[in-house]
Amino acid sequence: MHRILIADDHPLFRMALTQAIRAVVADAQVVEAESLAQVHRWLEDHADVDLVLLDLHMPGNHGLAGLASLRCRHPAVAVAMISANDDPAVVRRALDHGAQAFIPKSATPEDLQQALRAVFACEEWIPLALRGRMREAQAEDTLLSRRLASLTAQQFRVLELVGMGRLNKQIAYELGIQERTVKAHVAAIFEKLGVRNRTQAGVLLKQLEINDPARVVADA
Repeated sequence: MHRILIADDHPLFRMALTQAIRAVVADAQVVEAESLAQVHRWLEDHADVDLVLLDLHMPGNHGLAGLASLRCRHPAVAVAMISANDDPAVVRRALDHGAQAFIPKSATPEDLQQALRAVFACEEWIPLALRGRMREAQAEDTLLSRRLASLTAQQFRVLELVGMGRLNKQIAYELGIQERTVKAHVAAIFEKLGVRNRTQAGVLLKQLEINDPARVVADA
């Protein structure tokens, strides 16, 4: 039996996706989360999740930063990105940062079935319609993805807090560790990312953010 966690902040979409999953994987146990924080909490308490279906723009995700965080903190869990944004460059970046599949929200039941089968077979999957466009897209941040992948789970958590402007003392309190440990993590992060200061580290993390086209239109 496969356990799948749907991470999306739209209840109706979660419901529709749950029904679609059970239509193609009858014995699937489906869990839902509506924020990245909920996803992390669930994965920390349940090590037997096989797959996370992660909305690119759910609360706390900040584009690809949430994906990078999941891959770093929970490397044993497969992650498939779900989004209405099928820009080939975005898809390529998602795969570079550890997504095993990229499933458009417009995917057909047949597409979803193929995607799930591929993921459970430890294969990469993108829709056939995107593959030709993907060959034309260049991954601009391959080096960044490799550097981020070199961070430990704790170092990535420290990096996230650094990007939020937290001081070492605040990070130590939030993570329940010594301030000298935070300083050691920050030094290691700078070395692995090839940056000199907290501002540069935050800028690198910021590069993972991707605007949600639907929300840009709604705000216009």
